[in-house]
Amino acid sequence: MTKIILCGCSGHMGHVVTEIAAADAEVEIVAGIDLSETKDASYPVFASLKDCDVKADALIDFSSPKALDAILTYCMEKNVPAVLCTTGYTDAQMEQIREAGKKVAVMKSANMSLGVNMLLKLLKEAARTLAPAGFDIEIVEKHHNRKLDAPSGTALMIADELCGASPVPYHYVYDRHAERRKREPTEIGIHAVRGGSIVGEHEVIFAGPEEVITISHSAGSREVFANGALNAAV
Repeated sequence: MTKIILCGCSGHMGHVVTEIAAADAEVEIVAGIDLSETKDASYPVFASLKDCDVKADALIDFSSPKALDAILTYCMEKNVPAVLCTTGYTDAQMEQIREAGKKVAVMKSANMSLGVNMLLKLLKEAARTLAPAGFDIEIVEKHHNRKLDAPSGTALMIADELCGASPVPYHYVYDRHAERRKREPTEIGIHAVRGGSIVGEHEVIFAGPEEVITISHSAGSREVFANGALNAAV
């Protein structure tokens, strides 16, 4: 059985991960980390990793970029592998993660769902064919009204994969309304929609001279992300 420390256990994703883990004989959450009070938790909850004295085999993080320093320090000191599911990291923090990965196992993904990772493979193949043919590429992402970062980490991950796969030297554009001008052929537009309880929707539009191809993914619940994180920890 894999014993897990869950950072961000009091949040929406923390509750989902806790519920799924409770029904899984292969994993056990042995401690939670969260500044907010957690009621009826089946495991001890600490306000800080410094206070946590529970041994674990892995750490899953669904908290905040602000917690990164403490998480990486803990994992390197204790030699505990980390599964980082938080989005909104700065470039400097991404470099921290890469450096930490040289000392301890670190898996970082903006989206842990199987479907999104399959989507990335399809998009890379599409970009190799359609970008040289003159198709414009646009990304539209939709999330609930409580999400803090925009564009989403998954949208940025998609854009990175498209740029890496395409022979066209693309660059991102977030806010076209800020500047009145014609669209450049090397742009990938990223558009963020926030509202209601949308779990997560990502749509990539390949718009050509005579035809349009759309590839999309929609998450029906947060369980797809929780399952992916637990599988990664195991």
